[in-house]
Amino acid sequence: MKEVLTLLRSIKGIRVLCVGDIMVDRYIYGQATRISPEAPVPVVRVKRHLLMPGGVGNVVKNLGALEALPLTVSVTGRDSKSTLLSRLFAEDSLPAPHLIIDENRPTSVKTRIIAGIQQVVRFDEEDTTPISGHVAEELLSTVNEALGQVRAVAISDYGKGTLPDDVLSEIISLASAAGTPVVVDPKGSDYSRYRGATLVTPNRSELSEAIGHKVESAMELELAGREVMARNGLLNILITRSEDGMMLLHHGAPEGDPVLLPSQAREVFDVSGAGDTVVAVMAAALALGAPLALGARLANIAAGVVVGKVGTATATADEIEDWYSGQSSAYR
Repeated sequence: MKEVLTLLRSIKGIRVLCVGDIMVDRYIYGQATRISPEAPVPVVRVKRHLLMPGGVGNVVKNLGALEALPLTVSVTGRDSKSTLLSRLFAEDSLPAPHLIIDENRPTSVKTRIIAGIQQVVRFDEEDTTPISGHVAEELLSTVNEALGQVRAVAISDYGKGTLPDDVLSEIISLASAAGTPVVVDPKGSDYSRYRGATLVTPNRSELSEAIGHKVESAMELELAGREVMARNGLLNILITRSEDGMMLLHHGAPEGDPVLLPSQAREVFDVSGAGDTVVAVMAAALALGAPLALGARLANIAAGVVVGKVGTATATADEIEDWYSGQSSAYR
């Protein structure tokens, strides 16, 4: 654990480029004590609202919580929600994002209604048309310029149109040419889109989609992970398994593979956003040149902290150290 804490404390000030789909995450919290007479749905009495950057914005928030210096590149519409995102970054003391304006799309917004600790419904406002033309060119130009300032790249693919195949491939190629490691949070079934990435971080459901059938057991996950790696030219894969922890696989299956990490969550209230935490921590670890297994141990602890909170959340360095202190005292 001392190695994990040393890695954690080394993240402060590290520069990571965060690229991908960005959105406003809106949470409406309340209580539901009765069913509507108009339809068989709960009536939620609203108590409070919460707004925060979502998608790649949550990766940025996680890096900020660890005191790293994230550089953000994404695409929004020319609207009040884009302005709101910039304001939310400032309120969280995060470096101002580089938001490229696409005149033909709105800024994506996800709204979740939560009664107590239970999410009742989510509705999305978005246009997932792939970017192209001058918008794609500006994004790639901005990424290429930023690569000279960072030590790792975190890519968040939510399938919202910011990362069409040609743009994504060029980002990974540019990073590879610069000798910069790339961590990808994947989406969809075609992982050939991520060829050349240093690490891909699917959850169990996403891996099942990529392989074309449901996988559950540790053996099934390992076989599926190795097949996806071999088929798509991926170097490493970190599979998040919710209450079962994580599994790390290296290309070529060196001695010691797979690395199995049991869940570190004390309580699980909400798994939304935990994948963003894993991407953020792994990108920071790779930026520092840390072994993947060590980064995965830290990411596993950070994710355990996050799922113990309601709503998309982050894990601060202090919270992770508190977790460590609690674990240490349990064995005294």
